[in-house]
Amino acid sequence: MSDRPRILYIDDDDGLCRLVSRALGRRGYDVSVATNGPAGVATATDTVFDLIAVDHYMPGFDGLSTLEALRALPVVPPIIYVTGSEESRIAVAALKAGALDYVVKTVGEDFFDLLTNAFDTALKAVALTEQKARAEDALRASNARLEALLHEVNHRVANSLQLVSAFIHMQARALTDPAAKAALADTQARITAIAQVHKRLYTSHDVEGVAMEDYLAALVAELEATWSTPESPRPLRLAAQPLRLATDRAVSLGVIVNELVSNACKYAYPRGKAGEIRIELIRDNGHFRLSVEDDGSGMTANAAPTGTGIGTKLIGAMATSLGATLDYDLAHAGVRATLRAAV
Repeated sequence: MSDRPRILYIDDDDGLCRLVSRALGRRGYDVSVATNGPAGVATATDTVFDLIAVDHYMPGFDGLSTLEALRALPVVPPIIYVTGSEESRIAVAALKAGALDYVVKTVGEDFFDLLTNAFDTALKAVALTEQKARAEDALRASNARLEALLHEVNHRVANSLQLVSAFIHMQARALTDPAAKAALADTQARITAIAQVHKRLYTSHDVEGVAMEDYLAALVAELEATWSTPESPRPLRLAAQPLRLATDRAVSLGVIVNELVSNACKYAYPRGKAGEIRIELIRDNGHFRLSVEDDGSGMTANAAPTGTGIGTKLIGAMATSLGATLDYDLAHAGVRATLRAAV
């Protein structure tokens, strides 16, 4: 099988067809010819060519008509338009109709040189396009494999964290010390906050970011189920604008929400009294702002942490990882914590 590019030259000038066949054959092409448009279309239908050249001036079925018919074929090679006219409108019409390039007929060897240059350029352009398409296909396949792998990793991480949470729950049930049981319950809630991030990642189409409005809705629902009881109702109200964060930032923000809401549920209101906690997440000029507030007993400046203080340390560490500022509004009747960070 020949490696020479296969060319179809369509021109009603039989003598020129023979000259083109010989001249281009010497230049390394395997040339077939057709002396009218319908014959050229029929030949292109039966044989796959690397490139086709079409003359403009042909009686009955001119070059533009031939070009239109060739463009309707299932496999369309690049097409070079040939005309004896130097009128730019003809070239523009051919290019608009789908020709890759055009060549103006001249007398002598110059025409064959121009035709050869046009063919070489067209074939190189096609080769580059095919290489780009193959590279893009390979990249898409690679990205699909990586995405599938990340889905699987997040799935396994979420399952592992749920398993650890179940172990902690079993351990807490076996304990009798209230302080130890409470510490394990706090640990279990922190693990759940992280596990929710990985659950969101493996159940969504985006494995690199977390839709915070959906994540916080699920997290807040779990916190309400944990802390709100018929004796001490703790309704949690969430208002979250659409916001997507990278995985590590989503984890940090989820831990902060978990700690702030848990603290409010435990310490803002007396046992046996109902109390609402409000969570708000909004976008703010390239930043996001999180606020968690209650209408409870409030806090005083420089007050020592209630409980072990681990939650306060976690909040500080997560805020640092976010590059965030965290402020408490001491003028608020209860406690209002506000965190602001870049998206």
